[in-house]
Amino acid sequence: MSTFKRLLVNTLVANVTTSFLSFALAFWVYLVTESVLVASIVSGSSMLAGALMGAVFGAIVDANRKKTAMVIASSVTGVAFAAAGLVYLAVPVTDWNRPWFWVFAALVLVGSLAGGLRSIALSTTVTLLIPADRRDKANGMVGTVNGLAHLVTSVLSGLSVGFLGMGGTVAIAVVLTVVVLGHLMLAIRIDEARPHRTGRQSHLDLRGSWRTMRAVPGLVPLVLFSTFNNLIMGVFMTLMDPYGLNLFPVQSWGIVLGVTSIGFIAGGAIVARFGLGRSPLRILLLANVAIAVIGMTVAIREWQSLLVLGMLGFMVVIPFAEAAEQTILQRVVPFETQGRIFGFAHSIESASTPVAAFAIGPVAHFLVVPFMNSGSTHPTLTWLLGEGHSRGLALTFVIASTIMLVVVLLAFLTTTYRRLTHEYNAMVTT
Repeated sequence: MSTFKRLLVNTLVANVTTSFLSFALAFWVYLVTESVLVASIVSGSSMLAGALMGAVFGAIVDANRKKTAMVIASSVTGVAFAAAGLVYLAVPVTDWNRPWFWVFAALVLVGSLAGGLRSIALSTTVTLLIPADRRDKANGMVGTVNGLAHLVTSVLSGLSVGFLGMGGTVAIAVVLTVVVLGHLMLAIRIDEARPHRTGRQSHLDLRGSWRTMRAVPGLVPLVLFSTFNNLIMGVFMTLMDPYGLNLFPVQSWGIVLGVTSIGFIAGGAIVARFGLGRSPLRILLLANVAIAVIGMTVAIREWQSLLVLGMLGFMVVIPFAEAAEQTILQRVVPFETQGRIFGFAHSIESASTPVAAFAIGPVAHFLVVPFMNSGSTHPTLTWLLGEGHSRGLALTFVIASTIMLVVVLLAFLTTTYRRLTHEYNAMVTT
């Protein structure tokens, strides 16, 4: 546990670093372009790259010691961020019609993307270091760390972009990455035998990963359910920053994201203290019901207070959903293949998110927002969405959340849910 706690501290700083620059990029892109379309392209590209690389990252984790995988991740982050800084200093990058804008954004996204490799390695390290009956609480600790990182980076990213500009923000990220890498290499020791590489187990094997996933009872339906949820969540991830920046200045919006991250910390702390009970699958579905209800109400009026409260509630619920899924996977998937299965599942689940991002950006920009801004159509929905210049984004949130709620409630009624609940309860308690 002492090793795990040191690793969590290192992960906290690493997550602060990657999230700090990725958040700053999202703010900066919208501020310099003032385009929902460009923001959705950048966001969708990040999600798509994360989906495509999940299986690759999983193969790297299984083929190496977990600390080695984390060192690789931090090294890639440092090189990519440093290169982004050089590009920023050398050429103008504020015009999205010129290629250097996209080169700079791509380098920042590559550095942030490497954090996915570290996350998969950390999930398998929970299995390596923590007894089975305490892993749900350990996953709650991971959620708390992620929430604290989100709080710090949300506040600092907005303030940094607002006062230091993107160049100073990149410089800070490079320095923090060097600190993380040094601490990881010098201060953390994880006792783990060298992975035994045989046949396809030492490299990317999508067919083998799929066969292994299908062999685990109920794992494929669980992944497909998470895939659908990520499709809906892609809508919120793409449009929340444009919506928030319409209500707040960038410095204040960063502070709002930081304050609401207290919910993430609180949710993770509750899981770490009390666990998830005997039915993590039921907790997973209930968490998604809560997320859908929050999404339906968070923007029905253009009130700063409503947005803050809704985001706070959303942050409280997310650690329950994430810890539930991780606890199930860590219990039912053999340790030797967890990297590949976690990575493959991540690729499948995340693939839907960029689809939503690429689709919703143009739809919101060209259809929904003009529809709500037109004098003849807007009054018909005033009773639901109120007045304001961001009602098109609000309508998008309501539609996506309603679809999500219907699907989750239907899932409770299926025989598959009852069967899987029984099977997962048996697995977790044995």
